[in-house]
Amino acid sequence: MFDTEPLYYQVGTELLGRRGFEFNMQIQQKMMGRPAPEAIGVLIAEFQLTDLPADLMQESDDLYAALLADGLVALPGLFELLDHLESRSIPFAVATSSKRRFAQQMLSSFDLIPRLQFLLTGDDVSQGKPHPEMYLSAADRFQIQPENMLVLEDSENGCISAAQSGACAVAVPGEHTAGHRYDQAFLSIDSLADRRLFELLQS
Repeated sequence: MFDTEPLYYQVGTELLGRRGFEFNMQIQQKMMGRPAPEAIGVLIAEFQLTDLPADLMQESDDLYAALLADGLVALPGLFELLDHLESRSIPFAVATSSKRRFAQQMLSSFDLIPRLQFLLTGDDVSQGKPHPEMYLSAADRFQIQPENMLVLEDSENGCISAAQSGACAVAVPGEHTAGHRYDQAFLSIDSLADRRLFELLQS
């Protein structure tokens, strides 16, 4: 829904820069789609950081919160897609690895929370993506079988999670995820305005 990966990249760059290391796209790819504690664990392991995970997490959260305040951009076609879903009474929700406080901050910035059936976050699951728990939980909340659920994902881990749950995974690669493998996606689209997405919704 939002182009958050540039913000995460800035956070990673700042965190590692303070410690004499350089963040890169390969590390970001390993972290993407994972709950925050797991993502921080990847960072610590890759660079053998001596920081306590809780301390590094707090530092990361502080940086991210500051960037969210004025750096959030909605993906092109988002609002047209939501209008299309509502006009056809197709329910939709958000299932994100982000912490609830950040997810609510992002959604509230565009007054989207009232439009959702529900919000699932990384705080609500015990196993993060690529494990399918997130999307199995979403299907349960919708009271449908996962096979009847379409999932939009911008990360490799997210597509794996959606596909393994049994849902129809649609990849929406962004600038920071163009190099990801989307083998398990049913379809890869150029943007949320891609006509193939609307055709799939009608099928």
